[in-house]
Amino acid sequence: MEWAEKYRPEHLADIVGNTSAIRQMADWARTWTSRSKPLLLYGKPGIGKTSSVYALARDMNWDVIELNASDQRTAAVIERIAGAGSTTASLTGSLRKLIVMDEADNLQGNADRGGAKAIIECIKNARQPMILIANDLYGLAPELRIRCEPVQFRAIPARSIAPRLRFICAAEKVACSEAAVHEIAESAEGDVRSAVNMLYASAIGRTSFAGEQVHTSQKDERVSIFSLVTTVFGKATDEELMKTARDVDDTPEDIVQWVEGSVHTLTDPDAVRRAYRSLARADEYIGYTYRRQYYTLWRYATAVMLLGVAEASGGKGIHTRILPPERWQKMSTAKKQKAIRASVLSHLAATMQLPQATLREKYLDIITLLVELDPETFTRELMLDTEGLNFFLNDRARAQEIVKSVVKAERGKEPEQKKTGRKPKPDAAPRDTDPAPPTDTKPPEKQPDTPATAERAADPPPAPDASDRKPVANNQSTLFDGF
Repeated sequence: MEWAEKYRPEHLADIVGNTSAIRQMADWARTWTSRSKPLLLYGKPGIGKTSSVYALARDMNWDVIELNASDQRTAAVIERIAGAGSTTASLTGSLRKLIVMDEADNLQGNADRGGAKAIIECIKNARQPMILIANDLYGLAPELRIRCEPVQFRAIPARSIAPRLRFICAAEKVACSEAAVHEIAESAEGDVRSAVNMLYASAIGRTSFAGEQVHTSQKDERVSIFSLVTTVFGKATDEELMKTARDVDDTPEDIVQWVEGSVHTLTDPDAVRRAYRSLARADEYIGYTYRRQYYTLWRYATAVMLLGVAEASGGKGIHTRILPPERWQKMSTAKKQKAIRASVLSHLAATMQLPQATLREKYLDIITLLVELDPETFTRELMLDTEGLNFFLNDRARAQEIVKSVVKAERGKEPEQKKTGRKPKPDAAPRDTDPAPPTDTKPPEKQPDTPATAERAADPPPAPDASDRKPVANNQSTLFDGF
């Protein structure tokens, strides 16, 4: 049995890292009612989302009904499996049934047709707790995100992974050196499952192993580039510096941006000038490489930038946190905004039955003005979340406050819907064809029979005229009567 499965955490207290997310899940479970919103766990794979869900169910004595991406998640399948489970009680004596939708951001293609709509219907009618799991928060439809309570799971730092690896080694009676534990924890990139799998692969057939015997499934490029930047500003020799550069999987185009991002730590203006001159010369070689498709020039770019910046720094070291290039941070922000924009436009286009290009070019400015005038109504009707409303208002604090008030108002309507079994009808002005309400509740006094009235009573009632017939219910053809 693989160690990743054998040592899967059984209780929330055994989960490594993400303390705030685990606390949020526990509080949600303890206070859950039929009015509680489902949880939406999101974050990169392998950091404990699914394990936390099963640990929570075990702590709360809940049954688990799971529907993952390997299943065909059509509307019929979801309604049959998750829908029925979310409205019926458990038969095994458990307190509740926990409905788990794994990889909820992968609802796409013909196999999952209607799946997102079916999940929304399950959420509306659920009488049991539900948890959705996703890798990408913005991979879900906005109308699905707004109905869930998001819980973010972050990558686990290496210092938190290492104790777990030592515990597994002790349980399996395998002697593992500190160097090996450190290498595996660093190489996992915050993925606990990957770290346990690497430990398992390294320990097969051994009772002890050291750092050089570690079998890593992948190379941790971030740690390698951090080590390279540290070496550039340190006191390493030229040979050590070039050897470290050869061990890095990043291209010179990426390396030059990482090094440039740390040049500001130099305090001597002349040193900064010499460092940038070396980076500029390296950038020229990178340009020659792409123009001529002659990748041998990369070695010149690497040597010029690293040796030149190392000479300019004078081996004084770098004493601040090494951050990714600022350009990458701006690109990441722009990518997130683009994803939000695409999601909002897709939802609006489907609602208004317009092509996205037409909506964006002709109507987006008008819709933005209308949303600014009445944000509460548009948030409710278009089911916008905070990010979607902020796309129109450009004021995140105000958008968050409006979304909270709309959600609170919707929750207040739920008890009324549950009592009546139907949605409350919106207030509307009475139609001219509606019968007038009676003004007197007393029955009319009986008049004495006369020959004329007796004759009228004996005759059959006349056929109703077309103007006296009862009006039919409003439909699409009668919405604009009277205009």
